[in-house]
Amino acid sequence: MKAKLIITVVALLALGASARTPAQSSETSIEKKIDSVFSGVTSPDAPGLAVLVRTNGRPVFEHGYGVRDLRSKAKIDAHTNFRLASFTKQFTAMAIMLLVHDGKLRYDRSLTELFPDFPTYEKTITVRNLLNHTSGLPDYEDLMEAFEKKNGSTWTPEKQIQDAEVLELLKKEKAGKFPPGTSWSYSNSGYVVLGLIVAKVSGKSYGDFLHTRIFAPLKMNHTMVFQKGKNRVANRALGHSKDGTTFKETDQSSTSATLGDGGIYSNLEDLAKWDDALRNHTLLSEKEFQPGLSPVRLNDGSEPHWPAAPNDDNLHPGKPVSYGFAWFLDPYQGRSRMWHTGSTMGFRTVIERFTEGSGLTVIILCNRTDLEPEKLALQVADIFFSARKLICTSPKKLRQCSGQSREFAESLHFRARSHRAVLLHHRAHLQVLL
Repeated sequence: MKAKLIITVVALLALGASARTPAQSSETSIEKKIDSVFSGVTSPDAPGLAVLVRTNGRPVFEHGYGVRDLRSKAKIDAHTNFRLASFTKQFTAMAIMLLVHDGKLRYDRSLTELFPDFPTYEKTITVRNLLNHTSGLPDYEDLMEAFEKKNGSTWTPEKQIQDAEVLELLKKEKAGKFPPGTSWSYSNSGYVVLGLIVAKVSGKSYGDFLHTRIFAPLKMNHTMVFQKGKNRVANRALGHSKDGTTFKETDQSSTSATLGDGGIYSNLEDLAKWDDALRNHTLLSEKEFQPGLSPVRLNDGSEPHWPAAPNDDNLHPGKPVSYGFAWFLDPYQGRSRMWHTGSTMGFRTVIERFTEGSGLTVIILCNRTDLEPEKLALQVADIFFSARKLICTSPKKLRQCSGQSREFAESLHFRARSHRAVLLHHRAHLQVLL
C-alpha cells in the first residue's frame, strides 16, 4: 500500500512539473482580468490607486494606476504612501489589544476609570464598547458643527481639531446616543478616545507606541501616524475629488489631524507585512486575537443593526452588522472574511481578507473619492472564486484533468484507497499533502 502511494505521489509530482506552463498561462489570464477591473476606471495622468492581491501569503498582483499628485505627476506604485482613513482603526485596536496583553488594560475597564472627569453618561462605557461601536458616544463631527454654530468658525483645514479638543467636546455633553451596549453606531469618536487611551496607559504618544510595538517589529518602515509639523510622509499621495470632468486637490479637512480614527499613512509594501502578521499571529497569539474576531452582541444578546438613518458612515442602513474590534466580519458568498473600508477627504481605502484555506487578501488605496474600492475589491475576489476546481476520483483521470484546467487556483485531487493526496501548484511551487 505504502509503495503504491509513493509511486502515485511521484507520478503526481511529475505531472505538476509538466503543468507549470499552463498554470503560468492561467496566472497571466487572471492578472489580465484583474488589471481590466482597474484600468477601466483610471487614466495614467489622473489621481488613481494602488492595488495588492495576495494569496497563500504571496503577492499575485501588485500595480499602481495614475499619479500621486497633479503637480509632480509622479506615478503611483507600491511605495506610494496613502492616508488610510478608517483603515487606521485596526492598528488602534491592535494597540489596545497589546496593552491588554501587557496586563496594563482590561476590555471591561470603564471610561471614567481612565478619565475620572468624564460625565456620568459615560460611566458605564467600557473599552470593549469603544472597540465594537456600542458606546453610544456622540459623533464629534456633529459636536463641532453645533459648537461652531454657537461660537463661530473655529476649525479649518489649516487649524484642525486635535484629539484633546475632541475629548473636551465629549465631556461637555449630557447624554450619549443610547445607553452603552443597547445599540450599534459606527463611531469615530470612540476611536479617537481609544487613541488617547493608548497614550495615557502606555505613557507614550499614540504614534510612538504604534511605531515601537507594531510598525518597527513588523519592519513597516514607511508607515507612520502623521502629525503636521512633527513628521513628514515620503512618497506621499495627495487626496483629490472630482470637480466636473477634472480633479481638484482636497487633501486635508478640519478633522484630518485626529489620530486613532484615521491618522495613519502607509503603502502596499508595508501593508503586505501587516497582512503577514495577521496571518501568522506575529504580534498576538491566535487566542489573544480572538476577541477582535468575535462579532459583537448587544446587552440583550441580540444581533446589532446599522442605524436606520443614512449618513456618510452608515454603509448599510437598517441591515444587520457583524463587527469585532475594527473589523467587519460578515461573510461574502458564504466565505469567511474580515474587512474594513476607509473614507476621508480625498481618499478611499479598503482591505478585504478572506481567511479560509490559503486565504485571499485584496488591498486598494485610492487618492480620489469618486471610486468605490470595496466594490472593486469584491470584483477581484469574484475573479478568484470563479476559478474552476476540478476533482478527480482516480489517478487515471489526472492527465485529463490537468489538460482541462486553465484556472489559476487549479487543484488536483485523487484518492488512493484510504489515503488522499492533493497537489497544489502556484507558479513553480509544488506541495503534496498526505
